Amino acid sequence: MDPTKQLFQFSYMQWYLTNGRSFYNYEIMKSLDVVKVLGALAQESRLAVFRLLVKRGPAGFTPGVLAARLDIPAPTLSFHLKELQNAGLVSMRRESRFLYYSARFDRMKDLVGFLTDQCCSQADEECDADCKPVAAQTRRRSA
Repeated sequence: MDPTKQLFQFSYMQWYLTNGRSFYNYEIMKSLDVVKVLGALAQESRLAVFRLLVKRGPAGFTPGVLAARLDIPAPTLSFHLKELQNAGLVSMRRESRFLYYSARFDRMKDLVGFLTDQCCSQADEECDADCKPVAAQTRRRSA
């Protein structure tokens, strides 16, 4: 194969994996990604942190506020936030000298969509009205 063509294919694949919609489209969300996300939530303190961040919305909380509200020591909270961030459930932004953590709603919706995508697809009778797949979320590409 022509080296220029190989370089182009490699560059395209690298761009697609970092900027493409492959992970954020729950239809092709990988089982290992789902296990990683569910594993991050399978701990009481991390689940409490994530639920509090979901309640707060996009504004998020500083670690100090989270620690005070959940009565979790700062080093322990730091560990849990890191685990949630590694699973892609939490994002962090810096404003001045403060860090704010907020829930990643796109990731949460992708997980729910993955879990409900095939809901009642093999049922013999009509499904419950609550068993409707979550609509796929479209992401805009950044320029």
